[in-house]
Order: sequence, then C-alpha cells, then structure tokens
Amino acid sequence: MHLTTLAPAQQPTDGFAGWAAGLVDTLGGPGAGLAIALENLFPPLPSEVILPLTGFAAGQGVLSLVSALFWTTLGSVVGAVALYWIGMLFGRERMHAIWGKLPLVNASDLVRTEEWFARHGTKAVFLGRMVPIFRSLISVPAGVERMPLPVFLMLTTLGSLVWNSVLVMAGYWLGDQWDVVETYVGILSKVVAALVLVAVAAYLAVRLRSRGRARHRRAS
Repeated sequence: MHLTTLAPAQQPTDGFAGWAAGLVDTLGGPGAGLAIALENLFPPLPSEVILPLTGFAAGQGVLSLVSALFWTTLGSVVGAVALYWIGMLFGRERMHAIWGKLPLVNASDLVRTEEWFARHGTKAVFLGRMVPIFRSLISVPAGVERMPLPVFLMLTTLGSLVWNSVLVMAGYWLGDQWDVVETYVGILSKVVAALVLVAVAAYLAVRLRSRGRARHRRAS
C-alpha cells in the first residue's frame, strides 16, 4: 500500500507533509531517513511532521515499524554528524575570533560556556536531541569542543532513538490523525523559543546595566 492510494481525508498531499509523504512512498524507510537527515541540517524542516507521518505510513503497511525507527534514527545521526564536523572544522580559535567581535559579550563568557560544556556536554548532547530547536544546534558545540566521536555517536543515537520512537509511535497509534502530534510539538517548540528569547533579553539587559555602571565609575 502507498500513502498516495489512501482516501483524500487520510492522504497528506500539501506542502511539506506532501513532500515527506512522497519520499516515504518512493523510497520507503530510506526516504524517511533522508527527510530526517535534511531536517537536522535545516531545522525549519519539522521533525514533528516527518516522524508521525512515518509512523502513520508504518501503520498503513508502507514500511515496517522497525524500518521506520531504524531509518529515521540513522538519518538523525547522519545529519548530526554533518553538523558535528562543521563545528569541528569551524574550530575553537575561529569561534573566539567571531565571539570577540560581537557586541555586549566578553571572551570570558565563551570560556565559561566551554567550561560548562566540558562538565555537562554528555548530558547536553543526549537530552538536547529531545528538545525542539536544540536538536540540531547541540551538534555544533560538540564538534567545536571536539567531543570524542564515539561518545557523540552513542549519545546522539540514544537521544534520537528516544525522540524518534515517541513521535513515530504516536503517528502509528493515531493513524489518520497523526497530524495532531504536529500541533502539540509545535506548541512545545514555541515555548522553547520564547524561553530562549527571554534568556537572551535578560542576558543583554544584565550586560547593558554592567557596562553602564562601569562607565559611571570611570566618569566619577
């Protein structure tokens, strides 16, 4: 059975969902893996569409559930490794050079960030694979900090398997209502984005205040 043979109410044909459905229809599990690999490299592509849709396809017999989980997790790892290598090639020195040119930041901020990643990097990579937005981004600092590749692969595989399993199984069990998952994960993504914006705004406010105090002390 193919997704394109389903009833119109069940058939995802529009926009990104239609594109992802076409990949799964044409290539099966590898198509789902390719879509997820691209989602890792281009975070605006939503995993909350690809994964439940793949679970729905498994429920319709387009591919097996084991194949759905295997290929989507492999795609996640491939995309994450590509970003890891980008971070590794980018390098620590170049990161420091760019960081030093940014307004309202100090070199000590980056040093503290590096120290934090050295202490908590394993948890950050594992748990980061289950957080919208950060799922892809966490691979870059892992590369910059040159986390051992075997450790990175293990953590990324485990974290991706957890995230993928939840969304694929949700699509599998929800059937033609698989798109409900997108709604709830989309809300979670917006909450995460809002928290990040609040954190950035608070950081900038503290920086501006500390700089204002420093100028006042110099003037007096």
